[in-house]
Amino acid sequence: MSHTRWGVVLALWFAGISAAGQFAKVSVVFAELAPLWPGAGARLGLVVSVVGFVGIVFGTTAGLMVARLGARRMMIGALLAGAALSVAQALILPLGWMIASRIAEGFAHLAIVVAAPVLISAVTAPRDQAATMTLWSTFFGLAFTLTAAFGLPFAQARGVAALFVVHAGVMALAAVLLSLVAPHDVARAGPPLRPGAILRDHLTIYRSARIAAPALGFLFYTLMYVAMLTLAPGLVAPQFRALTAATMPLVSIAASLMLGVALVRWLGAVAVVQLGFAITVLAALAWWASAGAGAVAAALALAAALGLVQGASFAAIPALNDNSADRAKAAGAIAQLGNVGTTLGTPLLLAMTGAWGSAALAWFALPLAFAGIGVHQWLAARRA
Repeated sequence: MSHTRWGVVLALWFAGISAAGQFAKVSVVFAELAPLWPGAGARLGLVVSVVGFVGIVFGTTAGLMVARLGARRMMIGALLAGAALSVAQALILPLGWMIASRIAEGFAHLAIVVAAPVLISAVTAPRDQAATMTLWSTFFGLAFTLTAAFGLPFAQARGVAALFVVHAGVMALAAVLLSLVAPHDVARAGPPLRPGAILRDHLTIYRSARIAAPALGFLFYTLMYVAMLTLAPGLVAPQFRALTAATMPLVSIAASLMLGVALVRWLGAVAVVQLGFAITVLAALAWWASAGAGAVAAALALAAALGLVQGASFAAIPALNDNSADRAKAAGAIAQLGNVGTTLGTPLLLAMTGAWGSAALAWFALPLAFAGIGVHQWLAARRA
């Protein structure tokens, strides 16, 4: 690819934002959902979390399917399925059926977030890989920011069902755009996806110092990121909480796009991941030593550092893997381990802060950041 097809990249990024909306449309309006199913209790939490559980179990399998069936076909089909499921959810289904629809939505979400990086890499010139993959990496945080800013007041005024209908329209629009601009890719022949073959492919992926590297570092990022965005604002002084909650995701996105792209071009993707983790160590120590406005500054520094890790981890997919099949497998591994991190990180940090207070955030971040540096150093030595 001699030049980057930016129109296709932006269409794929828009599709990713719509896919992240499958999480955001429920998480952001969670308080508004509770009255719809009175007496649901803990089962209501499954409406949020079950989408992530699908990624934990089938993330790498999705990468294998994309490599075999083709990224374009998988992505457009998943977008249309997601739109149909959002329309069904707008009927406010009984809770059991709503949870079942969210499981199906988890498969659609997974296909999109695994296929999109493969297509982005295919339409990007080598000099622009850092920029396009970093742009892609912002889709999740941006979807939550947009849903909180516009979707929540809309749902409060018009109802949750109306928000689901709007989300269906966004996904359908993304499918139409991609059907017009996305390049056709070639499906690759392979053995049938039977349990034994899937297990062997998992072992092949996680034994590879190239295919698995982006995901293994990304695991430590996801353990921290959602947990910190969720809990850090509640650990600062009350007068700073709203500011911290609103600013942390924006600082993360800005650091990824404005600083991360340049650093990846200069240092390389893996080095920037390690740099981001190193800054996380410093920011965690600053959090431990600070109070008041200083704690806010430390929280924003943490968000910026993790933004560097986020963008560079996705940039590492094409940097370390030359062909589309390996890139699909690497994206599937990122989806799998990313969902592990987002599922486990928040309850772990919540338990630590309950026991040790706000200082627990530093003790939570430090070993994870050092582990992120260490795993990439080990994998780099293996590749060498």
